[in-house]
Amino acid sequence: MWMEVPDLKIHTAMLQKTAFHRSQTLGYRNGYAVVRRPTVGIGGERLQVNQLSQAELDELANKAPVLTYGQPKQAPPAEFIPAHVAFDKKVLKFDAYFQEDVPISSEEHYRIRQVKIYYYLEDDSMSIVEPVVENSGIPQGKLIKRQRIAKNDVGDHYHWKDLNRGINITIYGKTFRIVDCDQFTQVYLESQGIELNPSEKMALDPYTELRKQPLRKYVTPSDFDQLKQFLTFDKQVLRFYAIWDDTDSMFGECRTYIIHYYLMDGTVEIREVHERNDGRDPFPLLMNRQRMPKVLTENAKNFPQCVLEISDQEVLEWYTAKDFIVGKPLTILGRSFFIYDCDPFTRQFYKEKFGISDLPRIDVNKQEPPPIKQELPPYNGYGLVEDSAQNCFALIPKAPKKDIVKMLVNDNKVLRYLAALESPIPEDKDRRFIFSYFLATDMISIFEPPVRNSGIIGGKYLGRTKVVKPYSVVENPIYYGPSDFFIGAIIDVFGHRFVILDVDEYVRKYMESNAAQYSPEALSSIQNHVQKQEAPAPELENKQAKEEPGMQELESLIDTIQKQLKDYSCKDNIREAFQAHDKEASGYVDREMFFKICESFNVPIDESLVKEVGMSSFLGLIVETEH
Repeated sequence: MWMEVPDLKIHTAMLQKTAFHRSQTLGYRNGYAVVRRPTVGIGGERLQVNQLSQAELDELANKAPVLTYGQPKQAPPAEFIPAHVAFDKKVLKFDAYFQEDVPISSEEHYRIRQVKIYYYLEDDSMSIVEPVVENSGIPQGKLIKRQRIAKNDVGDHYHWKDLNRGINITIYGKTFRIVDCDQFTQVYLESQGIELNPSEKMALDPYTELRKQPLRKYVTPSDFDQLKQFLTFDKQVLRFYAIWDDTDSMFGECRTYIIHYYLMDGTVEIREVHERNDGRDPFPLLMNRQRMPKVLTENAKNFPQCVLEISDQEVLEWYTAKDFIVGKPLTILGRSFFIYDCDPFTRQFYKEKFGISDLPRIDVNKQEPPPIKQELPPYNGYGLVEDSAQNCFALIPKAPKKDIVKMLVNDNKVLRYLAALESPIPEDKDRRFIFSYFLATDMISIFEPPVRNSGIIGGKYLGRTKVVKPYSVVENPIYYGPSDFFIGAIIDVFGHRFVILDVDEYVRKYMESNAAQYSPEALSSIQNHVQKQEAPAPELENKQAKEEPGMQELESLIDTIQKQLKDYSCKDNIREAFQAHDKEASGYVDREMFFKICESFNVPIDESLVKEVGMSSFLGLIVETEH
């Protein structure tokens, strides 16, 4: 019974198998990967192959034959390479489709779905992928994931020998028609001796092709058909950029807007353009989308606008696209908008529709006036000019910057000068002042040494400060520097004129080391002064010896003249006259000037006494009288 039904025996043996894994062909020995030849196949069946070792096979292959005749020996089998190594990343690709019924649609009864069939040679697995079509509404992508697919109920699987062009294969109840394959698949199958069928044309989905056909066109009876306007100009909007200039009114300003004109229904929308930190609520619309009347009827003009219902009966003419022109004003709801620009689509529309090709952008930006030059107020005399000017530059004034390098180099360096005050007041004639110039800060201080019984309180005459030269402007003040101080120089300190009479030893050394800063006049004045001080002493003694008898006689004559002028009523005026004509403050006047002054005041002077005095008289003794 068993021998009579061989197929049943084979089927029963296959059903008794429980293991279907493949034998392992790779292993490790002493840490090295080695190739292991499989001894059993799938299901544990022993393979009918040579079980000799590699060493025995090599020995038999190299053994020389003893006889020269007989049946030749077979060559040893080639080195075994596993399938997953030999066929790694080698995939056969087929183009196919299947037909799917659509029972619930009146527009299509079936649809054609195109797929890609991939066959992986390394493990004989297959996968089916449908390319994704946008907006198809069908779940697409991987229809069957990678696996070995059964071919029949017996348990056989699809092999690459079962695939060819122009055949149908059934997978999970769906029949796929293979129409073509790629170049690699064609070359591989032909190399294995399989004759490929000719390729077929891919079937197309009828409903998809129907959707690709253009829509049917309808001929409208009139050009003013509202439906035609809607279908033709749908989603076509003219965009204009406009401004509303309200600067003529109180607190008015110039604001920017965007005007949209919808060609599909002739409505107008005005949107506000908000800038960052403009202080306004971000409300998007100034006017909602609506049709705008251009000319109203007479009754509508007198009717209150707040309750007027705008319709075709109240409007004679509506705003249209030809009313919006770049460079022209437009009045909408009482506001005058000036259109200065539009977008490229609007320019193209006006060029095609109205033949207007020249719509240049108009510059509406107002040119800002030139910045007003900041002028400093007149100097009030308090503090330094730079320090007072800081109040005009910032709300919280800062101290002016100082030259730190100069202050460090010239620290504790002071130039001192002896000066006299130029004043018509007799009491100021003998006053002496000491000027101190600080090189670190360019400041000047004035000190008056106190003199006993002079009637003038000495001490600090001027605190440390910078002194501006006369006739210098407030914007660029010029201060006195070391080069302005020399013997004979006149220094104007806030309206008081001082004459430099002498300098100290440090000033002389400073002028010698910094001669480039001083003028030749200043250097010569110092040299002449030093020469006068260094005059030989014997000459001075002889001169004094010669002058002592003459001075005694001169003093006696002057006493006589003072007695004559003692009771004269114009003695004060005479004193001022002599001082006015003694410009060099030397205390002397010549003889002719003396007689002129006396004649001008009708003062009788004995000419003999004047001759005895000589060519000059000591002014201080002549005009000095006891009170």
